[in-house]
Amino acid sequence: MAESPEDTGLAQFGYKQELKRTLGIFHTFAAGISYISILTGTFQLFYLGMAQGGPAYWWSWPMVFVGQLMVALCFAELAGTYPVAGSVYNWTKRLSNPHVAWLAGWMMLIASITTIAAVALAYQQTLPQISAAFQVVGTGGDPTDSATNAVVLGAVLILFTTLVNAFGVKLMARINSAGVLVELIAAVLLIIVLAANITRGPEVVTETHGTGAGHSLGYLGAFLTASLASAYVMYGYDTAASLGEESLNPRKNAPKAILRALIASFVLGGLILLFALMAAKDINAPELTTTGLQFILLDVLGPTLGTIFLWAVVVAITVCVLAVQTASIRMAFAMARDNNLPAAGLLARVSPRFGTPVAPAVITGLIAVGILVVNVGQPQIFAVITSIAIIMIYIAYLMVTVPMLLARLRGRWQPAGFSLGRWGIPVNVLAILWGTGMTLNLLWPRQEIYNPSEPFHWYLRWGAVLFVGGVAVIGFACYWFVLRHKTGVRAENAAEESS
Repeated sequence: MAESPEDTGLAQFGYKQELKRTLGIFHTFAAGISYISILTGTFQLFYLGMAQGGPAYWWSWPMVFVGQLMVALCFAELAGTYPVAGSVYNWTKRLSNPHVAWLAGWMMLIASITTIAAVALAYQQTLPQISAAFQVVGTGGDPTDSATNAVVLGAVLILFTTLVNAFGVKLMARINSAGVLVELIAAVLLIIVLAANITRGPEVVTETHGTGAGHSLGYLGAFLTASLASAYVMYGYDTAASLGEESLNPRKNAPKAILRALIASFVLGGLILLFALMAAKDINAPELTTTGLQFILLDVLGPTLGTIFLWAVVVAITVCVLAVQTASIRMAFAMARDNNLPAAGLLARVSPRFGTPVAPAVITGLIAVGILVVNVGQPQIFAVITSIAIIMIYIAYLMVTVPMLLARLRGRWQPAGFSLGRWGIPVNVLAILWGTGMTLNLLWPRQEIYNPSEPFHWYLRWGAVLFVGGVAVIGFACYWFVLRHKTGVRAENAAEESS
């Protein structure tokens, strides 16, 4: 059977076409926007922004967007030039050296698996608000019970997404696209309904609620902490590129999908946050710093309409976990076919029946559930797991943008499919500055993020630094002493040489 031009294009990277090309432009757009998932992120983390920075934390939303847009523009160039699975890993491999590429891929893989667990925890923020029946552990009044219940609900969700991902990309794409359509419609309707119920003007976003008191940097210190609520949401747009080997015309469609997903998320998410602040009946209500947007919805819209929108949030959380796991599966597959992971033969095998790597689906699901189980009964689970995941993703992104800038300066960068032209260098520099600054902001051992309640221990405050450092050092040691001696495209996955 003759190969299509897209199949032949993959051979230039040394791989044969094993994954099925079935995804159109909406499917790739949906993958990116469901990973970002505005309804998931805003509803899961609004309470954090309000608690740490008051309504003025809203300004972190456009700040994070501008920074992430610089990164996304760089990624759009890369997606058009290298339409290969395992985006960050394969991009770095071609921009830098195999060692840097392995570490970037490893950090992104562990971050994605951790993100599966982090996003699955969002069920706890929403389902018990819909019905007390979803609080299967305790009554929800005790933080420890809530944390344990979050693990139970999250594990059920991960089991579902693992089965969907194992049964093939077509099923995943259909569910994901339908879920994204529901999310987008719900987001637009929510903006309209909240706008119809505003009780104050947009000047609410200048109120700090005295959150700067006690910070050595005043409100700037509070704002930097609160900005994590926005930083935790706007990432993962590279998922559209991770599906490059399963997409139709990826050189053209993937760059557009990346940028459209980020821009749409910024506009819709920003308006939801703004109108929610303007519509809240009592902007000083303590529930805004604990329950968050869920409280505003039920309080402003009433139980019936509010519950309908909360069900839309549940749909958004579901497809978000689905997309995150899809990205982690493609990363594991991409690294394994280069013999860069343990059990590479198993992880790099594509099921002839389902046309998808089944083993990575099962293994990423089991590890994500394991992360949840380890944290049973830990009330601080939400912020800590989310922080660890996003820190490693920001580091992985830097391991792409820095080598990319070096390639530009050396005249070795020739983009295909999408080009920034003369804006390439300034955008790339801004992407690096943004990534470095936000990584330091995320890693900062704040008590209010990593150890907000008793017992207070130094290793809890420094938990993110210790975990991320441990993942990097231990992982790279395994690579250096074992895996690097086996690195190379596996014969089973290599492109056939033309006769």
